[in-house]
Amino acid sequence: MIDASTFLRRALLADAIFSGVAALGFTFGASAFAALFNLPEALLRETGLFLIAYAALVGWLASRASVAKPLVLLVVVGNAAWTIGSIALLFSGAVSPNIAGELMVVAQAIATGVFAELQYVGLRRSSTVAVA
Repeated sequence: MIDASTFLRRALLADAIFSGVAALGFTFGASAFAALFNLPEALLRETGLFLIAYAALVGWLASRASVAKPLVLLVVVGNAAWTIGSIALLFSGAVSPNIAGELMVVAQAIATGVFAELQYVGLRRSSTVAVA
């Protein structure tokens, strides 16, 4: 366990809010976003459903004074993987988004990469709790 720094908790909270908004939008507005971005509706809805659980986990971590370091590392690695996966999706040819869709995927990939970096910095600023 670690004592979560204020920086880490704020980075986690920002991620939870961003992910929560995206979760609601993609889950309940998948058809509208599919038309807007020329992305598969199922991909957007399933992403939204995943993000509901993710936002809840990250929000819970943000609310804790002490957190399990491996859990925070999982979030950091997951965010980094999401960033790489998002860009890889665009190059894979599996989807054919329009310009708005490409910009949305790139923008969320950048935001997710920034969250990974901020959370990593926050993790390094956190202190280890002695377990008795």
